[in-house]
Amino acid sequence: MNRELTSILEVICEKDQRYRQDAYEFIMEALAYSQKKFRRTRHVGGTELLEGTKELLLNKYGPMALTVLHHWGIRSTEDFGQIVFNLVENRVLSKSEEDNLEIFRDGYDFQEVFQQGYHKDLQRRISRMRSF
Repeated sequence: MNRELTSILEVICEKDQRYRQDAYEFIMEALAYSQKKFRRTRHVGGTELLEGTKELLLNKYGPMALTVLHHWGIRSTEDFGQIVFNLVENRVLSKSEEDNLEIFRDGYDFQEVFQQGYHKDLQRRISRMRSF
């Protein structure tokens, strides 16, 4: 990460202490991941970012995703939106006319996705392995 972005993130985190700097760095990574996943060269919408963020969290952190999110200060998908709009406010990201915080509200339930959903998926994989 370049020094300029690191400096901006430090300022953001000083002003809004709800989220750790790691959370902002992850959202930037999730944005790049989502651009690749949805084949966007520039703007990714909130719904796409939520989906990409979920997938990246599960891929990187698996059953620890919820713990990592809580460590970063993130408790719901609305927090992803707050982080994005903090980045927009500080001119790290830009937004379109359609972008708003409401898109991030109640995107998905963390407990359902990162706990129950992860374990269901794991059980499915194990069952498939046993059938061979």
